[in-house]
Amino acid sequence: MRIVLASDHAGFPLKEALKPFLASDGHDVTDVGTHSREPVDYPGFCAAAARVVAAGDADRAIVLGGSGQGEQISANKVDGIRAALCHDVTLARLSREHNDANVLSMGARIIAPTFAEEIVRVWLSTPFAGGRHVPRIEQIAAIERGEL
Repeated sequence: MRIVLASDHAGFPLKEALKPFLASDGHDVTDVGTHSREPVDYPGFCAAAARVVAAGDADRAIVLGGSGQGEQISANKVDGIRAALCHDVTLARLSREHNDANVLSMGARIIAPTFAEEIVRVWLSTPFAGGRHVPRIEQIAAIERGEL
């Protein structure tokens, strides 16, 4: 799977920990920044990752910050993106099954790297359930188009 990563300075250490984990699982990983612990603003990095997914150049994105809240909000401003803030495996599974989330957001100040790996593994391996959830995803897309 093609995965794009983004973070701010607070999420940088977790991003660096996840890169080799993802690569060892056979994923093609692209890092759109930030590339250090120097303080930066997260919106541009998260939007950049989301745009790669929206353009079809990656299958999914993972955005990381201190809490993951702002990162999720920023990614969700890109049309076609369904970013989910997941701080446990249940939320990760449900975000995929019910919402077909294509961006995962996590807080590096909330989640330890080993637990983040478990969340990522569940999130990447859980398929969208379809069925009764499809009309809801279509309604979300209609909101983006200004139709609902």
